[in-house]
Amino acid sequence: MNKTNYQLLLDRILSNEEAAGRVPTLLLHSCCAPCSSYSIEYLSQHFFVTVFYFNPNISPEAEYRHRVAEQQRLISEMPTVNPVSFIEGEYDPRKFYEASHGLEHEPEGGLRCTECFRLRLGRTAQIAAERGFDYFTTTLTISPMKDAVRLNAIGEEMGRKYGIAFLPSDFKKRGGYLRSIELSRQYGLYRQNFCGCVFSRQEAERRAKAKAGSEAETEKGGETGK
Repeated sequence: MNKTNYQLLLDRILSNEEAAGRVPTLLLHSCCAPCSSYSIEYLSQHFFVTVFYFNPNISPEAEYRHRVAEQQRLISEMPTVNPVSFIEGEYDPRKFYEASHGLEHEPEGGLRCTECFRLRLGRTAQIAAERGFDYFTTTLTISPMKDAVRLNAIGEEMGRKYGIAFLPSDFKKRGGYLRSIELSRQYGLYRQNFCGCVFSRQEAERRAKAKAGSEAETEKGGETGK
């Protein structure tokens, strides 16, 4: 079992940068405004953060545009220690479907998600290297539903591929996830009930139908017992 403490690794990097007396640059891949809220609040204390919104997995396009707008609104409204900027990546869903080809029936959190992470983190690493950032990382580790070990491994892989330092993270730690919920409420952020892709939407719809059916059966049983 991997027992790497990614937060501790991040602490050491922050300590070294502080000792060097500089504020490094960071390209932060964001999956959505709610997940980025705490990450931005925390990381902007130590970095010049640029949020990179690259999520070709999101569909339909109206959903994607809504999430982009919420991301930009959050950045414009939330005060930060160091300034935060924004880059929108190209929106081409074909890239996601190519990456997930043959994995359409994988369960949520399975191999399809791995390839989706690799697609998004790879592009983030590429842009970070091309534009001379000191580090890159992702907000994805804040979710209790996402595997931090897998995400950090992919980040490190892509960092080696493009020659750019990956910033290790597990943003859900130290109350990060709970803080993201607080900030989402504070700024009235749109919180979706699926990750973004058509497959996760279908799974969310199946869960909702199953829950509704279960509640209906419970109610029916209660009426029968009257």
